[in-house]
Amino acid sequence: MATITMPVICRAVTPSSENGRRRLPADHPILSFLDKHTTLSSAELKKIHARMLRIGLFDHPYAASRLLTSCSISPSRNLQYALLVFDQIPQPNLYSWNILIRAYSSSSRPDLSLQLFSRMLSDSPHSPDHFTFPFVIKAAAELQMLREGSTLHGLVIKSPFRSDVFILNSLVHFYAACGCLNLSRLVFDHIPQKDVVSWNSMITALARTDHYNDALNLFQVMEQSGFMPNDVTMVSVLSACGRKGDLELGRWIHSYIKENDITQCLILNNAILDMYTKCGNFADASLLFDSMKEKDSISWTTMLVAYAKSREFNAARRVFDEMPYRDIAVWNALISGYEQNGRPKEALAAFIELQDADVEPNQLTLVAALSACSQLGAIEMGKCIHSYLRNQSFDLNYHLTTSLIDMYSKCGDLENALYVFSSVKKRDVFVWSSMIAGLAMHGRGKEALHFFKEMQEAKVKPNHVTFTNILSACSHAGLVEEGRMYFSQMLPLYGITPDIEHYGCMVDILGRAGRLEEAMELIKSMPVPPPSSAWGALLGACVVHREVKLGELACQNLLGLEPRNDGAYVLLSNLYAKAGRWEDVGRLRKLMRDQGLKKEPGCSSMEVNGVIHEFLVGDASHPLSERIYKKLEEIKARLKAVGYESKRTQLLQNVEDDVAKEHALNLHSEKLAMAFGLISMKETMAIRINKNLRICEDCHSVAKLISKVYEREILIRDRYRFHHFKQGRCSCQDYW
Repeated sequence: MATITMPVICRAVTPSSENGRRRLPADHPILSFLDKHTTLSSAELKKIHARMLRIGLFDHPYAASRLLTSCSISPSRNLQYALLVFDQIPQPNLYSWNILIRAYSSSSRPDLSLQLFSRMLSDSPHSPDHFTFPFVIKAAAELQMLREGSTLHGLVIKSPFRSDVFILNSLVHFYAACGCLNLSRLVFDHIPQKDVVSWNSMITALARTDHYNDALNLFQVMEQSGFMPNDVTMVSVLSACGRKGDLELGRWIHSYIKENDITQCLILNNAILDMYTKCGNFADASLLFDSMKEKDSISWTTMLVAYAKSREFNAARRVFDEMPYRDIAVWNALISGYEQNGRPKEALAAFIELQDADVEPNQLTLVAALSACSQLGAIEMGKCIHSYLRNQSFDLNYHLTTSLIDMYSKCGDLENALYVFSSVKKRDVFVWSSMIAGLAMHGRGKEALHFFKEMQEAKVKPNHVTFTNILSACSHAGLVEEGRMYFSQMLPLYGITPDIEHYGCMVDILGRAGRLEEAMELIKSMPVPPPSSAWGALLGACVVHREVKLGELACQNLLGLEPRNDGAYVLLSNLYAKAGRWEDVGRLRKLMRDQGLKKEPGCSSMEVNGVIHEFLVGDASHPLSERIYKKLEEIKARLKAVGYESKRTQLLQNVEDDVAKEHALNLHSEKLAMAFGLISMKETMAIRINKNLRICEDCHSVAKLISKVYEREILIRDRYRFHHFKQGRCSCQDYW
């Protein structure tokens, strides 16, 4: 900041004979010492303060302001002490007011900057100048205080500084920070003599609020107006380009930076790197990253996240291992990169690795780890994280509460999910929605609807997610009329327009209930072209109810939207298999091979003693494979003794021999998992299994019988819902 010219009141003079006081010079050694030493400790500053008081130097406003500067804006500032110093100055000059207002505007207490400004207006003879206004406007921007900032704007208009570009630039930023982009643009357009900062402020405001096209257009106008962009301009332009995902434009901007010799500092290089990764160009991002002479945590993390998003997990891990310094943000990037891109097992492995590093996990770490537990059904690890939260006295905010409820629900422990829900006093729409979703996936539809009523009584407004969960609850519980009612009430009662996901849920409700023609009519009546989710729900229902003709139509429309949807081919193949149309089954499988499509193999996983075990169809790779298959033979014998007969119609391959059919059914992954659970877990423990596909009828029947014959509780989470098997019954009541 430029120095304000002060009245010369501390010049070198001889002692006055009129009052006997010695007027000290402005270049007193103490003041020179303050100028040379900018990193003084609080103790040293207090000693200097005491010395100035003893010799009368502090009585001079100029000298006092020099001490105030050291206390408030030096690298080792102490704002609390600076305020005490300021309050001792008999008559603070305008510089002193400005310096303290400035210091607080950039601190964690910008509200004190506004309070000081108010004191200045009421208690000081000084009027705000062209330095005061930008600092106090910045404080209002930090606090997003629109009313106070607008009042400041009014004071500016009435002042001699109404056309000051520095003040007007700060108002452009202020209105943008308060979400008033139209007012920000209005101030910008009326700046009489714009500078580069003016253009940068407006372009940045547009880029940060996703008005990326407007930001890029304004950049062109800036050029046409004869202003040379600088590195700050280009950072904002690159941000807009990355958000837009325009790679061609991004490459042009990169070339523009080189051609115009704009300094490629670290911040700018990071912006270019971020633009390439957001545009999906990982090759150019990698080339730039390798060529950067200077890298910081942002550079490394950007590349790590880019590799994870492109599913190049080995490259992501290599970047992580090569980092010179790994803080919690870097660990979060690795764990979240795995968790958000289908690698929950690796996410938990990284989380466990973090325990040995000298880094404390934060909320983001724990939310990502809990999400990974949810995907894997790793309830033991999830409980350990919950215990850690309690032991470390973490505040169970909305994010953590939602994550815990989701984890317990998806790991099959609905009672603990309900306990977490009831233990928190404050619940937002996401906490309520998460609990409703948990009840829905466990088939407790009526309880889910009861919670929805309680949510309304608590004056929490539902959102799109809430209604998706409500409709899902109706679908899993066969509550067709209730589903119709809530679907019809969304817009008139709650102001929420049903979107494609809600229509998909409603199709699923009707389809599961066997009302296939009604489901088809609903699809035809949709206000937008039917999405793949609606056709997929109808096709799935046709497979359940063996409706071949309508299933073919649904599959045709689904493949029209998603030609490489392997699931569509598999569902239609299953439908043909159930109808005994093996030639059509063979034709579809050949078509899949010709297109390079593969059926997703059935996989079941379960956690035992903190270790995740996975089983594929006919898997023999497990270390206890011999014992597992021996147990399977025992299970088959005991079940046959109580009348079990395999449902050979569930075999979706053309196998003529009945013995071969039965053997093939016996190799399903969930049966292997159940056998492993029986030999590896205590008899008092529930067997919890995650299945990546829909459970077949034969496995469902076997699970019911095992729960009765072996007196074991079994929980299987398939692709769509939970099945609780106990004493020969399932929570789904054979409706899934």
